[in-house]
Amino acid sequence: MASTQRRADRPRVPSIGDVAALAGVSAQTVSRVSTGSPSVRPATRERVLKAMTELGYAPNRAARALRVGTVESIGIVSQRHPRLADSLAVTAAAAAAQEHGYSVKLVEAPEPNPEGSDPAARLLSDIALDGLVLIRAGHAASADLPLPPGLPAVVADSRLAGRYPSVVCNEVRGAEEAISHLLQLGHRTVHHLAGPQDSHGANVRAATWRRCVARAGATAPEPLFGDWSPGSGYALGRELARDPDLTAVFCANDEMAFGLIRALREAGLRVPDDVSVVGFDDIPLAEYGHPPLTTVSLDFERLGRELVRVLAEQLSGPAPASVPRVVLPTRLVVRATTGPPPRA
Repeated sequence: MASTQRRADRPRVPSIGDVAALAGVSAQTVSRVSTGSPSVRPATRERVLKAMTELGYAPNRAARALRVGTVESIGIVSQRHPRLADSLAVTAAAAAAQEHGYSVKLVEAPEPNPEGSDPAARLLSDIALDGLVLIRAGHAASADLPLPPGLPAVVADSRLAGRYPSVVCNEVRGAEEAISHLLQLGHRTVHHLAGPQDSHGANVRAATWRRCVARAGATAPEPLFGDWSPGSGYALGRELARDPDLTAVFCANDEMAFGLIRALREAGLRVPDDVSVVGFDDIPLAEYGHPPLTTVSLDFERLGRELVRVLAEQLSGPAPASVPRVVLPTRLVVRATTGPPPRA
């Protein structure tokens, strides 16, 4: 009874519904004002702010944002079903952002629809952010992605590099080292298990493979295109296993490489005694595969942190004279899936 009386005597805290009723708007509009969304008209914003003041409604971080003009929050955009490698970069970027004092909003971007509009852009228009980190797999962001006007952004390995500050890994150098390694072992040519044809990163790796094979005076077999997943590597690996000339395969990522290795093993082919395999990314599983995977190592922890560092510099300093571009090194990690071709 006493506790009931204490609850009855306690002053009622104003709710978002109270603010909405006083301002004559919807609760959703109040929420947008609280988060600093640019989609609210100035007159409506003033009416909501006045109602908040009258009622003593204080939406914590958002209230400070309305006073000082910053929400201390950055967005990280990634594909809805990212590669494991991209997930590692997202995790590192989120941790780095929090170390810099920013809260993080993760935006899962579905594939662009057939009409060409980008759902991620629509999602971002309703979120208040100080800046944006764009990490995408599969469909690289198109050159006309309508990011919110004036929003500082930094991108990773996408077609937006050059228009916005970017942090990229030296995929060209990594692919060159992988192909050179296989050719130096004595393989007459190298097959390629490529990523999706609409992926910028996959296209870079495929173009480098083709150029390196041609430079060596060899004929490049027709590439097979997967979707980054182990399942696609397995399905295409069953097809590759029927090629009597197959001795070496360069895979666009590690996950497809693992699927390929299983398919080769099921076909009675030994890795690396019969077929050598090189992956790309050096995901944590690579060194624990059976056999451990030779692959091109990309430092995704550093990638994520560099993305946030470059964005933080934009937010805290004057605009740079040119668009910043950071290129991170790659390195070939030789393990147990590569060796000389089998003797005829």
